[in-house]
Amino acid sequence: MEFYSFNKDNGMKITKFDSDFVMSRIVRTTNATYIGFMYLEENGIIGYHQATMPQLLLVVSGEGLVRGESEEYFKIEPGTAVFWKKGEWHETKTETGLSAIVIESEELNPSAYMPLVHLKDE
Repeated sequence: MEFYSFNKDNGMKITKFDSDFVMSRIVRTTNATYIGFMYLEENGIIGYHQATMPQLLLVVSGEGLVRGESEEYFKIEPGTAVFWKKGEWHETKTETGLSAIVIESEELNPSAYMPLVHLKDE
């Protein structure tokens, strides 16, 4: 399990075409990619299971906990991206609710665009 940041601080200012915004790049793919949005309500859980392909979870709102193959949980919050390799066991849960984008693709390489971060266990 790897953690990345897509916070505004890690983005770049875009001014082309008279624009004025910050973009945090996440991934680039050429093959089939599945993108979804998850809503976990209060006490929601994505049960312990194996990733069927490389998977990236991008927390947009709320907070929760994730774990990989160990019993150690890590706190996640908006701006946190969690990456699991194909076959990696993992779980996500929240007491207060959270929303996240999930991206699944055989060619995910989040380290190409986002800085790797180290989270403290819960």
